[in-house]
Parts: sequence; structure tokens; C-alpha cells
Amino acid sequence: MEVTIQLDSTHRQLELFGPTDSHLRLLRKSLNVQIVARKENLIISGKQKDVNIAAEIIDKMQKHLIKQGSLATKDVKSFLSQNDSLATDQTSQAIGVYSHKKVIEPNTKGQLKYIETMLANDLTFCTGPAGTGKTYLAVAVAVSMLKKKQIRRIVLARPAVEAGEKLGFLPGDIQAKVNPYLRPLFDALGDMMDFTQMRKFMELDIIEVIPLAFMRGRTLNEAVIICDEAQNTSPLQMLMVLTRLGHGSKMIITGDITQIDLEASQKSGMVEAIEILRRTKGIGTVELTQRDIVRHRLVQNIVQAYKKLKTKRTK
Repeated sequence: MEVTIQLDSTHRQLELFGPTDSHLRLLRKSLNVQIVARKENLIISGKQKDVNIAAEIIDKMQKHLIKQGSLATKDVKSFLSQNDSLATDQTSQAIGVYSHKKVIEPNTKGQLKYIETMLANDLTFCTGPAGTGKTYLAVAVAVSMLKKKQIRRIVLARPAVEAGEKLGFLPGDIQAKVNPYLRPLFDALGDMMDFTQMRKFMELDIIEVIPLAFMRGRTLNEAVIICDEAQNTSPLQMLMVLTRLGHGSKMIITGDITQIDLEASQKSGMVEAIEILRRTKGIGTVELTQRDIVRHRLVQNIVQAYKKLKTKRTK
């Protein structure tokens, strides 16, 4: 994996890198990554987990340098020591799923917080850009709880809203029509159990993958309910979803609030719900950022570029 970090201050590179690049050499040796400086950028390459840790520590180094005016070797060692403590915590948050070949673990500090928040609360809101693991980790927690018999069923739902495209008439029965919208949820499930087991669970209604409208009028007990792409719900739809929560259940609402596909005049139900419920006990809110992106290395750069363009346009 390779990630490019844009430096906050190019004229203070010497202080950030350390005498004869000693700070960078310390990071390379401790984290087993390659770090190359090119003009105003640092390019980090290596294993995905190590690269993400290095990027997090460099961010801390830059903030420390700006705030304190200096950066010593002991400061860099302190950041590395803090990461060692985080790594211990991450190991304890490994999520067991049905696939014998797979254990799901957080790759970033943000993902670790997300898992902890889901486990600690009955209702969790998670926002963040594409590739941060919002849906994947929510499905992993749900599958893990099902495996441990902490719940009896999983309900995965999405609003059927087209992402800027008008697909028109789709042939087939209702399942064929909604499957394209639900495909990402099937993909996540397929990574955590074999196809035969997934099909069996769906036939027995232990796992339901449904359009949002199919949740109306139901009370879901002893279940994990995941509402994905929730930025595309209306306020009324979001209220309907939230009031489905039954006894012994957990609900996870995920979405990217920078990618809302509703009409311009319509407010996102997810945005409104977070505003209203943020301080309610038993409800957790997590905001993942581009630093939590674990897809192809270019995804992080793409998100960063679009974020910069949006910032320029709003000025």
C-alpha cells in the first residue's frame, strides 16, 4: 500500500524530518515502512496497517511542531509508544466471523473507536467518506454477534436512491429490481461466510437484506439493524427506521454526508437525526475521516483532492 501526505508547512521540513532525517529514519525502522519526501509531499509505502500508523504519527508530529514550535526525537518516540498501546487495544478488538480464514481487525484509530462505539451503544451513527469501512465493520460486528448467539437475526437495509443517475425501468420481480441497490451489503456478507451458509440464513430469515421501505410497521427484537447509505433518507424515513428498534437490539446507521443524492431542497434525515440525538445517552456518534480510508491508495488522494476543491468553492 502507498499513501501520499501533503505537508502542512514545507519551510519547516528540516525540523519535521529531524537532523539528517533522523525522525523519518526512526519511523522507517520502528514501523517497517518506506518514507520518501518529494517537494511538499511525503510518500509512505508498506503494509496497509503500518502505512496507516505512520500517517497517523506524522500527522501528530506536524500538529506538535505547529503548536509547540519544535519537535524532538523524544516526541517522536512518545508518539510511537502511544501507538504501541493502541496496537494492544486493537488486538483485543478482533472480530470473529463465520469464515475460518478471516478475522476482522481495525486498521486505524478511527476504526477502533467505531467498533468500540458500536459495542458500547444500542444506537450508533457513523459518517465518513468512501473506503473507511463504515458498512464493512458494521456487518462484521453484526455477524460476530449472531455467531455468539447474542442476537437472533440481522436486518440490513438501504434506501433505493440513485446516485445521480436515472436508471429507468428495471426488469424482473421486486428482488431483481432492488438487488443493485443492496449489492454492497451482499458483498460484505459474502466476505464473512460462505455462500451456502449465507443463502441458508436468508431462507430462514435470520439475515434479511431489504430496501428501507420494507421496514415500515415492524418492531425488530434481538437483532442488529444496519441502515446503510442513510445520508439518502428523508427525515420521515429516518424517524421510521429509528423507531423500529426493539428489545435486545442494536442499530447502526452509516452514511457519507458529503455524498447526498436527494433533491437539493430536501434535508438528509441522517444529518437531522445526528443533530437532534447527538447528546442522548446510549447513542454513539463516530466521524471517520480520509485517514481511515483502507481501499486502494488512490482513494485517499481522490477524497483529499475533492475536499480541497469544495473548500475553494465555498470561500
